[in-house]
Amino acid sequence: MAKKRTRKKRSHIHLLYDMNELTNLLVGTLTVDDFLKQAAEMVARHLDAHVCSIYLYDESSDELYLAATTGLDPEAVGQVRMKVGDGIVGHCVDRLKPVCEGVAEKSPYFKYFRAAREDRFKSFLVVPIHRGPVRIGALVVQHEEPDMFDESDIMGLLAASSQLGTSIENARMIMEMNRSADGVPEVRPIPPGTMIRAGIASEGYAYAPATVLRKGGPLHPLEPSPDDEFLTLEDFHRAMEATFEQLQALQSGFARRLPESASLIFATHFMMLKDDSFAGQMVRLMKDGMPPMQALRQVSSHYTALLLSSPHEYIREKVNDIEDLSVRIMRNLRKAGQGEAASGQKRIVMAEQLYPSDILKLVADDVQGIVLAGGGTTAHVSILSKSLQIPLLMTDRRDLLLLPEDTPVLMDAYMGAIYVDPPQKIVKRFREREKTRSIALQRSAGVADETATRDGARVRLMANVNLLSEIPLARKLKAEGVGLYRTEFPFLIRTAFPSEAEQLPIYRRLFEEMKGRPVTIRTLDVGGEKVLPYLDAPPEPNPELGLRSIRFTLSHRDIFTTQIRAILRAAAGARDARIMFPMISSLDEFLEARQVVFSAMEELSEEKLDFCDRPSIGMMVELPSLVDIMDELADVADFFAIGTNDFVQYMLAVDRTNHRVSQYYASHHPAVLRGLDRIVRAADRKGKEVSICGEMAHEKAHLPFLLGIGIRLFSVNPQFLPQLQESISRISLSEAREYADALLSRSSLKRIQEIMADRKWKERFGL
Repeated sequence: MAKKRTRKKRSHIHLLYDMNELTNLLVGTLTVDDFLKQAAEMVARHLDAHVCSIYLYDESSDELYLAATTGLDPEAVGQVRMKVGDGIVGHCVDRLKPVCEGVAEKSPYFKYFRAAREDRFKSFLVVPIHRGPVRIGALVVQHEEPDMFDESDIMGLLAASSQLGTSIENARMIMEMNRSADGVPEVRPIPPGTMIRAGIASEGYAYAPATVLRKGGPLHPLEPSPDDEFLTLEDFHRAMEATFEQLQALQSGFARRLPESASLIFATHFMMLKDDSFAGQMVRLMKDGMPPMQALRQVSSHYTALLLSSPHEYIREKVNDIEDLSVRIMRNLRKAGQGEAASGQKRIVMAEQLYPSDILKLVADDVQGIVLAGGGTTAHVSILSKSLQIPLLMTDRRDLLLLPEDTPVLMDAYMGAIYVDPPQKIVKRFREREKTRSIALQRSAGVADETATRDGARVRLMANVNLLSEIPLARKLKAEGVGLYRTEFPFLIRTAFPSEAEQLPIYRRLFEEMKGRPVTIRTLDVGGEKVLPYLDAPPEPNPELGLRSIRFTLSHRDIFTTQIRAILRAAAGARDARIMFPMISSLDEFLEARQVVFSAMEELSEEKLDFCDRPSIGMMVELPSLVDIMDELADVADFFAIGTNDFVQYMLAVDRTNHRVSQYYASHHPAVLRGLDRIVRAADRKGKEVSICGEMAHEKAHLPFLLGIGIRLFSVNPQFLPQLQESISRISLSEAREYADALLSRSSLKRIQEIMADRKWKERFGL
């Protein structure tokens, strides 16, 4: 018996580490049916099961149907159907909980399906495949012997269903495409030479052809061309091959550039290219005489219409995949007809709204810039664009969404301007300016090993890291560690919650690349404007005051524990690993969150896995409710990090992204300054480290005050490190204390502004 258990546990470990087989399955020459069958075979092989079956949920009929199997009669595929709640599988999907039966026939939920011919199989284990409350299907394993599955097998199959969930969801989506929609928008070009003012979300410069990404609407086609009527079926086949090769290259390069990205970011694209109801239907229409471009648009409209009719937002978002793939094929079809080789093209994208996952797909296509027209942006889209160094502008000019394909556009995301089809003299002027700017940046990139004030007080500079791709820059600019690693991006860019196995290599690489330096990982901070579309949670009337950050993770303990386990395992052997909780509002909340870490450590110890057994556990200080209890918090927390953006926002009840009230967002408000001072003093009394991050941390106007109240640790985006070090070196600590005392003694914004504008202080601090 002991020998069998050892074999089974080893099999489960292999199951988790071999899920990368899915990538090869998807980018190979598989149909959707083949993919599902091979996925079932892979799970059966790893769990030593005689049967593995995949059931998919048909939302229109509220039924589950057998989509793939190994071990049962293959003729049963598509024939076995059951209502949710019917049979053992239906009961599992109804409750969204695993069901394990030693002898299936003895279960009160057992129902015999003649077509499946499963009489000889006794042991029965089924786990649901779902995204939050949204049902996708079920994963089933069976064995001829009774009582063959136990808790270890349940955990293994749950891990498999989690890993397979996104891919199976894509397969289900493709298999259910059966509706149609017609119509394309009228495209009216903006006059050449037009200049449009725009808000700056991410600085930069770009000049490239434009393309419009339309979300939630009919397919936006390429401009009609007289040559389209000469395209042939052979041109279409060449275009499909070129598109496939293009996507393979993008997938490979993207995985290397951004390890946080889902390894199957183009999963839907690959499946659609091989699916008979997509590419096959186009071919049939062409053979019946329909022009290739028209066939492509008509079939794409079928997919678009069905997705848009879904009640679930995360399903509707997949319209983007349809549009992206269709436009790729259209471009390659034109090139095939002209005898040209398919190639990617650097572009500026116009869109109404984007999610972080959209940004990453655009990066994979080497996008040069982004213009959001009418829909605004979220903080995380802005942060991601800055991290990836993609210029991002915002404007109310929705007519940009009707811009003809390939219209030349120049983005000046330093001054906030968009030039539509600009004259060459303007292009030349901007290129010369960018060359000068680049030379100036190279000359100012030198950074000393240590940072100190003018009178020798030691200050430590850390890096905020949003993506692993930023770490080389942080090291080059001599960051002394990571003061804040935002973990939400691996969650925001996926279509499902990443498993422990998916998070582990991301965090492990972070610790490896910053080896010997402190690394602070902030736990999942979602909710509010940082929406996970696959969560499918009901909208909140005031999301910024709703179920967000630590409230979300404490309410979803399984997600929280999974992340903590991955962090602890990744930090094994690290010298200074730190776990930090966001948006803590009370002592009780911190203690509850800390207990999750302690419990995860106990689990990992029992499982005999390597992990960090002495992490520092701290918290973000972002809410005014903490100011009066800082002494008590300093008794239990190992460190603090002040998040100034939210601290100011909540202290003053001002949404800093709302231009109608942005004038009330004042970082120099006396309540903000005094609150920061009290926080630092309380931490200092208990000997606890306190750092500062957010916009105030790198703004020159606030540096003297922050140094004056005792801040000695700053955490900023890597690109701000050189100028921050230079600014600190000009400040005398004794003068900074005098300056801070002067600001703290004033009770009105006007008086504080007068002091900040005083020429004496500006000259002393080099402001």
